[in-house]
Amino acid sequence: MVEVYDRYNLEIYRYAFRQLGDQEMAEDCVAETFSRFLNAIKHGSGPRQYLRAYLYRVSHNWIVDYFRRQPFSPLPLEPDAPLVAEDDPAGSAAKNMENAALRKALARLTPDQRQVIVLKFLEEWPNEEIAQALEKPVGAVKALQHRALNTLHRLLAPEEQSIE
Repeated sequence: MVEVYDRYNLEIYRYAFRQLGDQEMAEDCVAETFSRFLNAIKHGSGPRQYLRAYLYRVSHNWIVDYFRRQPFSPLPLEPDAPLVAEDDPAGSAAKNMENAALRKALARLTPDQRQVIVLKFLEEWPNEEIAQALEKPVGAVKALQHRALNTLHRLLAPEEQSIE
């Protein structure tokens, strides 16, 4: 179990932090993910294969449950980046505005769409691993990604649509 925790805890934390936007809640998510994993192993119902996908699915389910219980909070996109860079304040302000718009748009996606976008573009997972984590066929993952990207484009570029 220690090897599994050492191997996956940082990436589960990073995923949870991006979804939750709160360090303490991300830590709670990691703790609960591995607690649920231990309980599943104890009861003989743990994963037989695709351990990484199993852990992400458990953490995703915990996050979905959390959002059902809590009001909305913004999603950070770059957890390690400072809000304002001292060498280029104008560029930093523009980047902060873009990130805020993107966080707002991501919050309007369905949980499955948001998870596909985060895993595909922020975690850089292949579609096959995303499908395993979501327990969906690869085609469904591609469809979720397509719909999510269309929604994000519509939300982030409304002025372009009015020109057409």
